Formats: sequence, C-alpha cells, structure tokens
Amino acid sequence: MTFKNRFSLFLLAICLISAPSFAQLANEKSSSKAGISSERLARYDAYFQREIDAGRLPGVVTLMYRKGEKVHESALGYNDLAAKTAMRQDQIFYIQSMTKPIITTAFMMLYEEGYFFLTDPISKYLPEFKDMKVILDPAKGSVGGIEPAKSQITIAQVLSHTAGFLHGIGGTELDKEVAQAIYMSGPKSIEERVKALAAQPLASHPGQQWNYSASPDILARLIEVFSGMSPAEFLKTRLFDPLGMKDTGFNLSDAQKTRMVQLHNFNETGVLVKSERQTPTSGNTVFGGTHGLFSTSQDYSLFARMMLNGGEWNGTRYLSPKTVEIMSMDQANDLFRDPGKGFGLGFAVVEDLADTKSLGSEGTFYWSGAFCTYFFIDPKEEMVAIFMTQVNPFSSYYENKFRQMVYQTIE
Repeated sequence: MTFKNRFSLFLLAICLISAPSFAQLANEKSSSKAGISSERLARYDAYFQREIDAGRLPGVVTLMYRKGEKVHESALGYNDLAAKTAMRQDQIFYIQSMTKPIITTAFMMLYEEGYFFLTDPISKYLPEFKDMKVILDPAKGSVGGIEPAKSQITIAQVLSHTAGFLHGIGGTELDKEVAQAIYMSGPKSIEERVKALAAQPLASHPGQQWNYSASPDILARLIEVFSGMSPAEFLKTRLFDPLGMKDTGFNLSDAQKTRMVQLHNFNETGVLVKSERQTPTSGNTVFGGTHGLFSTSQDYSLFARMMLNGGEWNGTRYLSPKTVEIMSMDQANDLFRDPGKGFGLGFAVVEDLADTKSLGSEGTFYWSGAFCTYFFIDPKEEMVAIFMTQVNPFSSYYENKFRQMVYQTIE
C-alpha cells in the first residue's frame, strides 16, 4: 500500500471517529426543525417534578408536538399516591370537560352534512325547549320568580354557551336546582338528562350572557336525533376509530382499567391524598357532551393535531378548514369574561395576547377538564400541547403554568 493510500485511510478513520453519528445528526435536524430548546425542556420537567416532590401534584403526563414533530413526552410522579406506582405515558385519565370540544367537533361534522343551520332554534328538533323560562334572581332559585324567555335558543348559542343554561356547579340556588335535576336525580340516558335540563329555568335570556353550562349535552342528544346512533357509537365510528384513538370512550375494558390514573384531592389538613371515591370506569349509560370521556395524552393529541391540521388527518378529512375556522373564532359576542379571550364553538380562543398577560399566540384555541387536564392548539406556532393529571377540585393554576413552561421552550 502506498503512502498516499495509507494517509487517505488515516484521514477517513479520523473523520469517522470525530463525526457525529447519523442518529445525532437526525436528532439535531429534528430539533432544529421543531425549534424547541432541549435545555429549556429540562427546565419544564424540573418544574413539574418540584411540584410533585412538594406534594402539590400526584403525577403528570405531558405531551408536545410542534411543526409535525413530537418534541417532548414525559411521565412524572405517581398514578396512585397511596400505592406509589409510577406514572406511565400510556395512562388513562378521566378528561371531564375536555369531552366538550370532541362532542362539538362531532356535532359540526353533522352540520357539514346539512342537518341544520347554526341559526336554527333547538326547539325545531327538541320541542321540550320551545317555551323556556328565565329566572329573575339565580341566587334565590325558582322561588324568586321566573319570566318567559325573550327569544328562542339557537344552536349557535348552545355551542357558544350563550343560551342561558348553567352547569349546576356554581354556588347559586339555581345551580343547585340544575345539579339536582340533571345529575343527582340519576338519569339513565342522555335523552333523560337533556329533558331534565329543559325543565329548568335559564339563568339569563338567550344571547345576553356567557354562562359555562351543560349545553354540550344538548349537542350529544342532537347527534342521537340526527344520526340515529348513540353519541358513544357516533364518536367511535366517525372519530375515534378512524383517528386511532383506541383508548378513548365512555367506558373502559378490563385491560384498560389497569392503566386508569387514580383521582386525588387535598384532605382537611391540606395534604394531597388518594380520593376515597373514584371515577366509575364501566356501566356508564349517559353518553353526554359535557363530560364523561376517558382518554390518554396520545389519543387526545390525535384529535388536537387533526384540528390543528384544519380538520384532516392521515388522508381522512373530518371537517372542512372553513368549519374549523368559525369554531376557533369568538362566537360569544365579547361576553366571555376572561381578559384577551373569547369563546368559539366548543373552544375558548385567544384574541388579544397583550390582554391575557401570559405567553402564547393569538388564535390559540383550548379547553380544560375538572380534574385539572388541559390542552391547547396553537396554529401560529404549529403546536399542540397536552397536560394530564387527576386532582380535584379544579384549578386553572397549572393550566396557566403549563402554557408558561411550554412557550418558554421555543427557541
């Protein structure tokens, strides 16, 4: 072998030793494309680990996608504080009101098939809502007097929570009456629950106030009326199975139950403990729109990424981009009472970033669940982020902190 050939082989060996591996190059390329700082992601995980160590959270699963890349997924803490079993990424959570955006999306699929106009009165399809009454003083409840509603309730008002309904979770006497009628009385079907809601007076005249409400249950009932399928069947057939959301539904199989995260609460001394009462994971028959679904962070990200992608995922179109557009703009006529934000059809929407006094993007749409689950979809940053835990009662603290910690990772 000549000196020249030996020298060439020597240089090649040096290059192979000093060059980064193909995997390293691929990771750097992926990181560069996604524009997320690995150093700042460590800060993000460290923050939530400190909260777990301090006894303020039992455990969390978080998931982030940006520009088509999964940029972070973590499982921290415990799925059961009492048993000290570690949280896993495939854990199943009761997502409570994160059911609302899903049922709204399913309902809007029927809108695209021509079943109704958004301006239609709901009494056109559900006659029990024709002659609604309005409470004179919600604090006093029905004993304070009622009056006829000034107008019919439209489907758009049901979608935007401006119809005048309540959720039954506030502190007024009317809230207590609503809760007794639609929850405590034990309805066996979504039809029974919605008829019970129709029998209660409204908290305000249609279109005059934004009241967080049980109105998505009406959407679930209308899905039943229009499609001839139960809401559970419609969601499974038209959304969950096509999207690949294999762990999302109103009831869990025996195998899925082993991955269910336990609910936690703070006891009378302020210590975080496993709750005595846990969420029933089977035998549920009220397939509602307000709450009721179980899901995983990965499953929910499939739904969210489909919405981020303008209603299409893996070659299947679920909604037109024009429908997603009207769903993610303010439809509540500035009645939503959160600074810088409005409410669209099924989602809250960031409208004026400066007024929110937080990190984010205008055009972001999002919602949360009563056991402190959160998600947001940011079209400007091409990003979806999911936060899952199981803590009662609800607090928006970690919702806001989650957004703060996600956005600071962007390079």
